[in-house]
Amino acid sequence: MAQLPKIKLRAEIPESLKAELAPTRWGKILSITPVVMTVIATMLAGLASSEMTRAQYDRSLAAQRQSKAGDQWNFFQGKRLRALVLRTSLDTLNFAGAAPTLDVASLRLALGDAAASLEAASGPSALTALLTGQLPSPTNRPPPSVELQAALKAIETSQPDSEIAGLLAKVTDARLDDALRGAQAQSLALETALQPINQTIERWEKNIATGSAAPQMRAAYIAARLNYHAQRYDLEARLNQTIAGLYELQVRTSNLAADRHHLRSSRFFFGMLAAQMGVIIATFAIAAQKRNVLWSMAALSGAVSIAFTLYVLIFI
Repeated sequence: MAQLPKIKLRAEIPESLKAELAPTRWGKILSITPVVMTVIATMLAGLASSEMTRAQYDRSLAAQRQSKAGDQWNFFQGKRLRALVLRTSLDTLNFAGAAPTLDVASLRLALGDAAASLEAASGPSALTALLTGQLPSPTNRPPPSVELQAALKAIETSQPDSEIAGLLAKVTDARLDDALRGAQAQSLALETALQPINQTIERWEKNIATGSAAPQMRAAYIAARLNYHAQRYDLEARLNQTIAGLYELQVRTSNLAADRHHLRSSRFFFGMLAAQMGVIIATFAIAAQKRNVLWSMAALSGAVSIAFTLYVLIFI
């Protein structure tokens, strides 16, 4: 069987085109303009798409953080409302003169056989909370930075978005995340510390309600309990307010990042259009007269595209 001849494929520039391009370094550069412009246009299209994807991700992240902030604001409002209702009830008792002062001796007498719980487990802490309203302190953590405190204050006082954005520019994401984790840890630590106290106070109330305590003693205990829970809800509400404010700052940070990526995407798109213009001009140069002029215009378009890309990468 006869062997087929080998065929070599080679891309050659037509002689007429070679005549239009000077055999110099500049002429060689112009001859590869379509290829370079195509590569640049493809790269810029990818960058524009990437920046738009990141902008959409940041928008989605901002929505998730806004939902978490809303939950914390709801907790804050609910607990402040509960504290207000409890204080209103306490004021009513005090105004009617039906809330004498609670003391240890009368409480021990009212508890009867359960009086031993005053010294056991969470008894001392619960007794202190009832008699003085003093609650366990949240875990101590370093205070937020001055810049972060200023941003939180701006959120709290409903300052313009432009001012909040300027304050957030001075706060790093790592510092904001650390402050949020610290506030959440404080809230969890307080909840853990108060849980046994709440259980002890409820157990004492049941013992007093089913025992032979005098009505005045029961009224004194109820007043002390109302005061304790009002203090507790106020403290928990303040922590929820802090967490909500930090989430709000994260929402603003995500939205600012999304705006920046969206702007970069549009700028890369304009750069891609400049590179594609260079490809089109170079393509016309193949079939037109005075090709050197068109090649030069294509190269200039490519240079503008590259310069614009570097500007976006560095300054935006």
